[in-house]
Amino acid sequence: MKTLALVLLLFATQEVKIPDAEGLVGSPKGTAMTGEQLFRETSRVGSLLRCPVCQGMSIADSPSEMAVNMKGQVRELLARGYTEEQILKYFELSYGQFVLLKPKFEGVTGMVWILPVVVLALGLVVVFVKLRKLEKNPEPPAPGTQQPAPEEDPYVSRVRDLVSGGKS
Repeated sequence: MKTLALVLLLFATQEVKIPDAEGLVGSPKGTAMTGEQLFRETSRVGSLLRCPVCQGMSIADSPSEMAVNMKGQVRELLARGYTEEQILKYFELSYGQFVLLKPKFEGVTGMVWILPVVVLALGLVVVFVKLRKLEKNPEPPAPGTQQPAPEEDPYVSRVRDLVSGGKS
């Protein structure tokens, strides 16, 4: 029991190590920022990243603890001199493409955007063709051919008799 408590205490005191950006995206390619410029740029870059907790909100707008931590990471990376592209790539490698509020137009994402437009266009073509066929008048029978006789259905005849007041 003491060993279990000791192991739990050890894990509780360990800090969660954030993946090093240099190992994922290389060395900083921009200039380090401070002050008001750092604050504005943190907000701008944070508005490009989706909060994993409050799906649909950017980390700049989300009040969740996860978003606050991610915003802190963005601030730290900007202060170290990483560019917007490097920061977005860092978060994409860490969380997947889902974290980008404006996903890249490639692979499945491209298909998700293009396929509905293609299906809609195909549907419009089918509707247009069907409407054109309905608008066309039926061709008159060729001369010398007989018109088919009207259908003599016994049920229809009985209904007509009943409607006209006759009894059978």
